[in-house]
Amino acid sequence: MSDATPPDLSIYLIADVPSCLSAGRTVEETVAAAARGGVSAVQLRDKHARGGELLDTVARVARALPPHVPLIVNDRVDVYLAARLAGIRVAGVHIGQSDLPVPATRTLIGPDALLGLSASTADQLAAANRAPVDYVGIGALHATGTKQDAPPPLGTDGFRRLVPRCRRPVVAIGGISVDDLPALRAAGAAGAAVAAAVCRATDPRAAASRLAAAWREAA
Repeated sequence: MSDATPPDLSIYLIADVPSCLSAGRTVEETVAAAARGGVSAVQLRDKHARGGELLDTVARVARALPPHVPLIVNDRVDVYLAARLAGIRVAGVHIGQSDLPVPATRTLIGPDALLGLSASTADQLAAANRAPVDYVGIGALHATGTKQDAPPPLGTDGFRRLVPRCRRPVVAIGGISVDDLPALRAAGAAGAAVAAAVCRATDPRAAASRLAAAWREAA
């Protein structure tokens, strides 16, 4: 795991490419606006893109983001490595339970890259505690339409019960809105991962600004 200062994961944007396009914007336009509104980290997700296509998207998104906002690649370790070889500013990868095993992923990306892992059960969190990951995404909090294979919703109470079981920073994910943030921060979350709330918003900058303000006010 990286020994660098942990990134700010408070308002963690899942930049879901189909969701951005459905709102009439490119993903790079969306993330640029969201970063101006206060998004603190971005994970790029496009489940259907081929490798070269996704690499091009990573490059465009990296150029659209300010240097202080880390860019994380969803699932595709190969695309992350290709981006790094090309000199594109990428911070790490986020993987799920059915992706490459965590030890193999860590070996491939190296000790200094960020590595996030999705989890939804106590057993998965116990495994994550033993794994070389930097943070854990716990969810789905609510039903979500942006991820077809999301696990059953935990609800706020289910999330609150799981957080103490994790020894890594925890990010809540899954159908999250601004109204969820006070309870999530009170439960010990390091941040909230949002997709539709920003990607499908009429004004992504304003949506991100409302989320960032709600997180600050919940402190």
